[in-house]
Amino acid sequence: MLTESYEKNLTAIKNLLEPEKSFDLIERKITLNNHKAVMFFADGLTKDEIVEKLMEFFYKNTKDSFFESADTFAACCVPYIEVETTGDEEKITTDILSGVCALVVEGFDKAILLDTRTYPQRETSEPENDKVLRGSKDGFVETIVFNTALIRRRIRDPKLRIKALRAGTKSKTDIAVCYMENKVDKKLLKELIKRIENIKTESLTMNQQSLIEKLYPNLWLNPFPKVKHTERPDTAASAVIKGNIVILVDNSPSAILLPTSIFDLLEEADDFYFSPVTATYLRVARYFITILSVIITPVWLLCLQNPQYVPDAFKFLLLDEAQNVPVVFQLLIIEIGIDGLRLASLNTPSSLTTPLSIIGAIALSDFAVKSGWLCGEAILYMAFVTIANYTQPSYELGYSLKFCRVLLLIFTALFNLWGFIAGNIINLIILYSNKTISGKSYMYPLFPFNGKELIKKLVRIRTKD
Repeated sequence: MLTESYEKNLTAIKNLLEPEKSFDLIERKITLNNHKAVMFFADGLTKDEIVEKLMEFFYKNTKDSFFESADTFAACCVPYIEVETTGDEEKITTDILSGVCALVVEGFDKAILLDTRTYPQRETSEPENDKVLRGSKDGFVETIVFNTALIRRRIRDPKLRIKALRAGTKSKTDIAVCYMENKVDKKLLKELIKRIENIKTESLTMNQQSLIEKLYPNLWLNPFPKVKHTERPDTAASAVIKGNIVILVDNSPSAILLPTSIFDLLEEADDFYFSPVTATYLRVARYFITILSVIITPVWLLCLQNPQYVPDAFKFLLLDEAQNVPVVFQLLIIEIGIDGLRLASLNTPSSLTTPLSIIGAIALSDFAVKSGWLCGEAILYMAFVTIANYTQPSYELGYSLKFCRVLLLIFTALFNLWGFIAGNIINLIILYSNKTISGKSYMYPLFPFNGKELIKKLVRIRTKD
């Protein structure tokens, strides 16, 4: 803790900060009405023009009566809104490294913290991965203060709470927990805050993903995502109003929505920007296509293995020629090949993305068929599966469904009809065994069944007063 000794305070903060070893940590010594003072701040994270105005004011308006204590000085002589006094050396150091300007004055046992920080950021724009046909076109950015403001702008209710937390002994990453005090599950909120406060790690290297893995230590055991990500502030605000909890992490342009069920993951903003009839059609179509993307290739493989059971009207599904490569291996090769193309497109310069896509499409279609590696039908069904994955907004859910599909393919190839049945049962068990962060069923309101709530998930109900 700081004392009234200016030299000791200065030495203590300098020992923690070591500004002489970092060019961007500024130590600006000044004199205020014959009192020695020093300002510490991080260059690039502080609004220079605000600091200059404050210094100009200090030089002109400080009086002896203002130097009774740090609190008196802050109340009478600091013409700024966000001001705080503290004697905690650790907090002072962390705030300085976060962009706060700290003023240490001779005779004060506390430092005056001026929140003059500003972070480099891009302009708010429509999220690339969360687009809508209608609705707002703004999105979250990498600065947590701007993200909380986007939510606050949409919820002008005094019951909206935004609790500030930090995690990481080295990074001290800022985390904001947003919720409605009169609607949130208090038990879940308390448990969530406790988990965040008890995180033991040096830094949240990968931001949100690092936080999720700390909140869910056994996350890797089940492929289905336990949280929903969104880059849209309107989606986040809607979740908060419903009683959910939204977590914002500094340096991450998206929000985490909790708790999350499989039905929440399949929702998207367009469901609420269209009329009930249109939105219901879009939602049901999305559910149907999602289920079809998991079972279409295994069902086709099952038909090939049991042609005697295929009705005459569907004989066109069967292959006329023997294949050089077993069909199950063709499907698995295309599964991996599509992911390879996706990874390649992410690491390809924008000017070359289109040529790469064309070359990849040719390599996986015409040339692959002519060379005897693949058949046209396998490419057709996998093309449908690939497109179907983009009908739902969650990448994590898309890969979870992919793992279910691959498991179903392998079981069907090995054990025929019984393998297909067993694979579906295993996938349902995996889905059912997944739990939300509150410990409730991941498939609610289907399991446990709640007809009224299930209808709300399937049908877009008209907004009530």
